[in-house]
Amino acid sequence: MMKLGMSMRGLGYHPAAWRHPDVPVDGTLRFEHYAHNAQTAERGLFDMIFFADGIGLRERDEPRGSLARSGYELVEMEPMTLLPALAVLTKHIGLVTTASTTYNEPYHVARKFATLDLISGGRAGWNIVTSWSEAEAKNFNRDEHLEYDTRYERAAEFVEVVKGLWDSWEPDSLVYDKAGGLFYDENRMHLLNHRGKHFQVRGPLNVAGMPQGRPVMVQAGASEPGREIAAATADVVYAAMDSIPAARAYYEDVKGRMAKYGRERDELKIMPGVRTIVGRTREEAQEKFDKLQDLTDPLVGLARVYAALGDLSGFDIDGPVPEPQRAAEVRSSTARMMERARAGNLTIRQLYKQVVGGGFHLIGTAGDIADGLQEWFEAGVCDGFNVLPPYLPGCCDDFVELITPELQRRGLFRKAYEGTTLRENLGLKPHVNRYAAARAVQSSAAE
Repeated sequence: MMKLGMSMRGLGYHPAAWRHPDVPVDGTLRFEHYAHNAQTAERGLFDMIFFADGIGLRERDEPRGSLARSGYELVEMEPMTLLPALAVLTKHIGLVTTASTTYNEPYHVARKFATLDLISGGRAGWNIVTSWSEAEAKNFNRDEHLEYDTRYERAAEFVEVVKGLWDSWEPDSLVYDKAGGLFYDENRMHLLNHRGKHFQVRGPLNVAGMPQGRPVMVQAGASEPGREIAAATADVVYAAMDSIPAARAYYEDVKGRMAKYGRERDELKIMPGVRTIVGRTREEAQEKFDKLQDLTDPLVGLARVYAALGDLSGFDIDGPVPEPQRAAEVRSSTARMMERARAGNLTIRQLYKQVVGGGFHLIGTAGDIADGLQEWFEAGVCDGFNVLPPYLPGCCDDFVELITPELQRRGLFRKAYEGTTLRENLGLKPHVNRYAAARAVQSSAAE
């Protein structure tokens, strides 16, 4: 069966979402907004909701004035405070959020997600990221972010420490024997005693008894070190591809690395991000998309091409795209954008609309969108999808009302949750505590 996540960050994944007449403009600061979307996604039997959190304003005010007109990922609730509250209002859906390996300590992260797993009855998931932006660095006592290799080296060690802490207590280590006066079995509690390049952590974790054994581990790494961490550790990967050939190359590359870590291919679920706008007719769906596109403020549109082309605010936005106004940050991106503009004889407005509305988009009837999802899924290039609603709550509501039933009718998606934990619903193997596994091996050898 296809796996589905609903990404709930902000007011939606289109920069003009906040201007949509059906979007609560202050929704990211209202608990009711998150509660509605989470409960709707659960009604649609989604595997998880997902918060791609950041710890700083990563959008730049380039050109000047664009940031104030964006409304995109500017102000929102802190998810590790929000998710426990949503856990009380839901029963089945997974609760996944980001915690940076760059500006946290492993013990903090291990403890918080272990607690979320307990509160939710086994539905917690940690999205592992390395913080990359200068804005985040300046919020954490640095003038610039850590260099690339150091970030990923630290991340790899960070993940291993967290996994070790989560295994501090073997199953059944807490005996709670009132009559005998024994709270826990000393032989089943373990100190980590980690001493590495970046971290020294003794342990044990002072949280135990997680329903999943350990929270589900999620990643969104497309880089070379990110792919290695995913193959070695991740249970779920959120990918960013906009074509089946690109998705196939990524899928085979990452899954092909798993064997050297002693893992089977099905132990990792790869879920590309997809934006969906559905209507009862194709015309209605296209009108919804066009309306959203037309709400994009020109300065916000110019901000989306700034990194590649520089400041174009002095040019007629309905005139031709000029030559880049500064040296390219990423030459390949600049070259691709200029090639697109020249090939289509695009105006500046037409170009930024293509960029704003780009990525893997499916627009049409429920049947059209199900066709697109089914094509990718049956091509064997993904295990499901992370839905990136262009605006909330409308696109989440529409998906559950129109697309979920169509996927169910085709036998592609569940009609009821399979288990009580996120790990079970994703079809992942139960987590085996490292110390319990070693004990079982020793016991078998002794026999």
